[in-house]
Amino acid sequence: MAIIAPSRTESRLPWHSRDLAEVYAELDSSPAGLTSAEAARRLAQYGPNELQAAARVSPWAILLAQFQNVLIIILLIATGLSLLLGHGIESIAIMVIVLFAVLLGFIQEYRAERAIEALRRLAAPNATVLRDGVEQAIPARDLVPGDVVLLHAGDRVPADLRLIEAVNLQIEEAALTGESLPVEKTVDLLVPATAPVGDRRNMVYAGTSVSYGRGRGIVVATGMQTEFGTIATMLQTIETGRTPLQENLDRVGHTLARAALVIVAVITVLGLWRGQPLVEMIIFGIALAVAVVPEALPAVVTISLAIGVQRMVKRNALMRRLPAVETLGSTSVICTDKTGTLTKDEMTARRLFVAGQWWDITGSGYAPVGEFRLNDRPTPPDEAVRQLLRGAALASDARVVYRDERWQAQGDPTEAALVVAAAKAGLAVDELVAQAPRVAEIPFSSETKRMTTLHHIGGVTVAYAKGAPEVIVPACSHWLAPTGPAPFTPSDRARVLNAAQEMAGAALRVLAIATKTPATLDDAEHDLTLLGLVGMIDPPRPEAKIAIATCQQAGIRVVMITGDHPLTATAIARELGLLRHGKVMTGSELDALSDDDFARIAETVDVYARVAPAHKLRVVAALQRKGYVVAMTGDGVNDAPALKKADIGIAMGITGTDVTKEAAAMTITDDNFASIVAAVEEGRRVFGNIKKYLMYLLSSNIGEITLMAGATLAGLPLPLTAVQILYVNLATDGLPALALAVDPPDDDLMRQPPRDPRRGIFTRPVVGLMMIGGFWSALVNIALFVWALQSGRGMVEAMTMTFVSLVLIQFFKAYNFRSDHLSVFHRPFANRWLNLAILWELLLLAGVVYLPFLHEPFGTFPLSLNDWLIVVLVALTVVPVLEAAKWVLRRLT
Repeated sequence: MAIIAPSRTESRLPWHSRDLAEVYAELDSSPAGLTSAEAARRLAQYGPNELQAAARVSPWAILLAQFQNVLIIILLIATGLSLLLGHGIESIAIMVIVLFAVLLGFIQEYRAERAIEALRRLAAPNATVLRDGVEQAIPARDLVPGDVVLLHAGDRVPADLRLIEAVNLQIEEAALTGESLPVEKTVDLLVPATAPVGDRRNMVYAGTSVSYGRGRGIVVATGMQTEFGTIATMLQTIETGRTPLQENLDRVGHTLARAALVIVAVITVLGLWRGQPLVEMIIFGIALAVAVVPEALPAVVTISLAIGVQRMVKRNALMRRLPAVETLGSTSVICTDKTGTLTKDEMTARRLFVAGQWWDITGSGYAPVGEFRLNDRPTPPDEAVRQLLRGAALASDARVVYRDERWQAQGDPTEAALVVAAAKAGLAVDELVAQAPRVAEIPFSSETKRMTTLHHIGGVTVAYAKGAPEVIVPACSHWLAPTGPAPFTPSDRARVLNAAQEMAGAALRVLAIATKTPATLDDAEHDLTLLGLVGMIDPPRPEAKIAIATCQQAGIRVVMITGDHPLTATAIARELGLLRHGKVMTGSELDALSDDDFARIAETVDVYARVAPAHKLRVVAALQRKGYVVAMTGDGVNDAPALKKADIGIAMGITGTDVTKEAAAMTITDDNFASIVAAVEEGRRVFGNIKKYLMYLLSSNIGEITLMAGATLAGLPLPLTAVQILYVNLATDGLPALALAVDPPDDDLMRQPPRDPRRGIFTRPVVGLMMIGGFWSALVNIALFVWALQSGRGMVEAMTMTFVSLVLIQFFKAYNFRSDHLSVFHRPFANRWLNLAILWELLLLAGVVYLPFLHEPFGTFPLSLNDWLIVVLVALTVVPVLEAAKWVLRRLT
């Protein structure tokens, strides 16, 4: 078993808070590393440096579990009943539906088991270590605590390391911490024990990568004891809950199963009591039972979800698990990452402080489009601004190119922002380089915090420097004042430093730009002339602000959870209109709270900053305990446990790792928060259409059953034959039901509050409408049947009129149940598929009534025009009845 280094106890400080002497002593190692013999001994003791897979569920067990669904069992029974009744085609159709549902569930669950495998693939395959005092390349799985690992640019970190050497070392930690920019690392800094992973500058972690510089580190944790291992453990132990849709449909299945058994028993007993033949009553009871079972339910649900998925793909959302589409519809909280989701993940220069004046730059991202504003008025950049941006661009190595229909940065994002700002001022970097070729440079380092380049311009060597204001400003003897270059007085310095502080307070990353003419390598960083300050930020997506407003209108809370600095997170949240309650919490503050204390305030926190994976998981769990349906977005490995725990996990398609995509139920292909909101809308639409189908179907079934039971209890002849019942069932569950699966959404869909999943599908208005529609259908059809018999019509004609009336009433109800609160007269024919389905069913109904060879099997009679007028008028009565019911229910709820 892989394990952390020996004998570390809870009472001792964590690795990032110890000095190197203590680290060496604890690990029984040295800067020269281990001997091969000692490494072999430790490998045998601690096990390989790899993630251990939990016991996996066998594919056969996953497959068999699919048949433990009540609805699937009912459908299998319905298949057998259809075969007994001689309906071979119907039984085959039902079996195809069953197999499709089973295979779909199997594929979803089997793929979900692969999340941990994706995490294991992130491990580095090889590592360079010191063994026996010599550099060696070994498989990363052979690393042990105490090994000394060498790191170079481009390497993937193979284990958790305490740094013992760092030369301009920068680590890309976005996958683990969410930090949008590479993190500078150091050796001797002793970090507080409670510091989050993102602030541990003397540590590097397995699964991250070296973006710049080089370093050495001593292995302090391997395998499951690394930060990645902790995440893997979370993934293995988190149980994903069933979606509200799955639970609701299970309840429907149980209810319908009990109803089917009761109906068969009651109808059969009543018929026998009245002296009807045993075989006839059994067949009749079975026909009613089949009518009760919604064999098209899995098809309608699957079609609704599949069509919803197709619509989502067009809106940049890719679903991995179909039932999760519906979960989106009841989402009440979206926990979202900041970088790349709410923001563009493209550094942008926003403000300039030049010659004592504030300039703003519009536009966002790497597209060189925008204008300059002075005193909030569009103003062409003056020569001072152009000098500042010329120097910033020349002291940068980044380039911006147009590729794959978008502007992309090549190189450091901060330098790309400077190049884009220069381009907005009409200064193309390629032309600048041609006019002022670089002849030398002093590269950036974590110690100097600046970069200086030297250029030949008109036969003179000119130096340009960019870096932190606290480094550049003290190195300047002059500055570019409103009147031109002037001596840099103490008051001027204070003014510039105050401007830098103001920018930083607005969450801008500030760089100072300076120049010297003439210059040499020896004096290029002294006696400089300050050109000005540039403030940059990863700007919010414009569409994200609109999407957040839509969420708030729809009653959905948006919570930002990020690894970035609280100041940056707060500024972005405020700009997006997300900071509603004004509460921002850091990971350290969260650690200081008990679960009970946190639960009391979890609903009031809008922004979580500097958080670790466990914090994200804790936030999701706390909100779920409060009854919220939580959607969690993420792109890094650190997000995977929270994605799996959330009711709906959403991975980023562009920046997301394989781990997050496997753990999530949905992937956003454009990493855009607006696409998440579009997916929520589609989820609501899918659930709404499933609810419409169930209202329509069950109200129709209630009408059929009440009609037959009422006639039996009243001592009347049975108004329908078994074949007619089956035909009505087929006409109801067939094309009209499928057409409701693609019904357009209600106009007020995203102005309604989130649906409480605990209430289920059958809310009071839904049940009320189903019952009223069903009972009215039964009442008027019994009345029609009795009237037809009393008017002198024969039994076959009376049964045919009742049969046709029942079918027509259900067609009218299909239009009524397109909404449980909007009037049927609101865009009544907006669903063209329903219009076509009803037209087709009417043609089939006419064939059943008028084709002579169908009269005997269906027990029908050709109706006269007068009969049709009566039947249509009777069926139409359901429309005002349901309209009145909606009107009353709207005022009661």
